[in-house]
Amino acid sequence: MSEQVAKTIQGLQAAVAANGALAKAVFQATTVSESDTLSTESRVRSFTVRLDEPPELGGTDTGPNPVEALLAALGSCQAIVYRAYASALGLHLDRVVVEARGYLDVRGFLSVAPVPSGFERVEFTTRVESPEPPERIRELSRLVEEHCPVLDTLRTPVPVSGTVEVVHTAARRDAA
Repeated sequence: MSEQVAKTIQGLQAAVAANGALAKAVFQATTVSESDTLSTESRVRSFTVRLDEPPELGGTDTGPNPVEALLAALGSCQAIVYRAYASALGLHLDRVVVEARGYLDVRGFLSVAPVPSGFERVEFTTRVESPEPPERIRELSRLVEEHCPVLDTLRTPVPVSGTVEVVHTAARRDAA
């Protein structure tokens, strides 16, 4: 598997270096909420991801909440980039574990105080288990810190815009 990953990454690097138009990618997710619960389903390619809130935040606990999913995305992206660069560099990794923590003041989400609704800070610890020399793993870590897309997105302000489309439906009749 490692050899195949290395070939895939190296092939992609060569293709993008030769044709800059290949560098631009658009990723998409569609999220739907069709019940009175806080549970949602997000569709990403052929996958469905359920997100919800824990009971203490009004949810039914059928999945992680969105901020937990963001932390999982950071951890997953870190682990994937470690694996990809290790393969490209011919390094062997036994295991990569990323523990991500986000610190959030829920007063902003609940609109009870003028504080930000999002994370105040995010911290993570990455444990790389490998027989490789520590200096090679430190160099790998530097590359991951520079090239992890989710980490870069969290660190760098990025323009976000949106619109709201209102679709009028027939009046709801509650059962008596």
